[in-house]
Amino acid sequence: MLKTCFNCFGGEQTQEISSQKNKDYPWDIYTLKELVSATSNFHNDNKIGEGGFGSVYWGRTSKGIEIAVKRLKAMSAKAEMEFAIEVEILGRVRHKNLLGLRGFYAGEDERLIVYDYMPNHSLITHLHGTLSADCHLDWPRRMRIAIGSAEGLCYLHHEANPHIIHRDIKASNVLLDLNYQAKVADFGFAKLIPDGVTHLTTRVKGTLGYLAPEYAMWGKVSESCDVYSFGILLLEIISARKPLEKLPNGVKRDIVQWALPYLQKGDFNHIADPRLKGKFNREQLKNTILIAIKCTDGNPENRPSMLEVVDRLKGNVVEKRKKEIKINENEDYVDDETDNEGYTKRKNKPRLPISESNIRK
Repeated sequence: MLKTCFNCFGGEQTQEISSQKNKDYPWDIYTLKELVSATSNFHNDNKIGEGGFGSVYWGRTSKGIEIAVKRLKAMSAKAEMEFAIEVEILGRVRHKNLLGLRGFYAGEDERLIVYDYMPNHSLITHLHGTLSADCHLDWPRRMRIAIGSAEGLCYLHHEANPHIIHRDIKASNVLLDLNYQAKVADFGFAKLIPDGVTHLTTRVKGTLGYLAPEYAMWGKVSESCDVYSFGILLLEIISARKPLEKLPNGVKRDIVQWALPYLQKGDFNHIADPRLKGKFNREQLKNTILIAIKCTDGNPENRPSMLEVVDRLKGNVVEKRKKEIKINENEDYVDDETDNEGYTKRKNKPRLPISESNIRK
């Protein structure tokens, strides 16, 4: 465990170290003075997020680098554990769809984690928060976010050694960089799974609405629990509806229960976010919804692996591209393009001569 390591970096000794790499670890060790200065003494105007763990602040280092600093609310054995787990796991993993760890500070009664700053904030901000009315997430962007999140999760399950179960996949833990590339974040609840171990039984952590039933009821956690949470997230990306909603009669309904009646009627378009105004690829929409439903199967053995999920999501995009150019010798040449809003538009061109048409085939 890294607790011992953190203590050796704490106190006055840490104050003498300034954002330098420790030879044994891949991250930077910041001084408290540096992070206080970068965040204007954790000023409320710099606060960009808040949760049960504490608050996240925007900052700028003396070198002009924008950072995000997570400040734990209060020191306790539980907080210390989550801090140590997150820093250890983030120090292990390197992937374009996982939030990068820049460094940390651990001294006295302060525990601070420093990340790359994500200028487009979290997915939840765009789906349900302050940026939702602007609808920056068109269909192609949503598909890229879905695929990116899936690839980050796939890396944790299948490439990291030992494998990692995230345990808290949700919209607020998917951050977006300048190009809206997805970065899976917040590893405070994560579990390392040794080779040969299929599941663990543990205390339930996570967020209502995203929890797999076997985990919520019995504390049985496996990679399949992350797959379930990702299925909920996928429906949320498509529909911009919350994972759990309270009906007028006080009964709570999850997003799968809401979507199933439309699915059974084949009314996939109704599941799409109305703010898209019909500007989406219908075949992609249908296939993505079916993937989400498969991920949220009540039986964990029926759920796909994240490898399969990534393949199917990418297959959506590949199939769409294959259909973009069609040549029919008996009709006008049709070029199906995808415009920047992600839906198909058709344009007619003069039919090619037979010889040239055969070459194009």
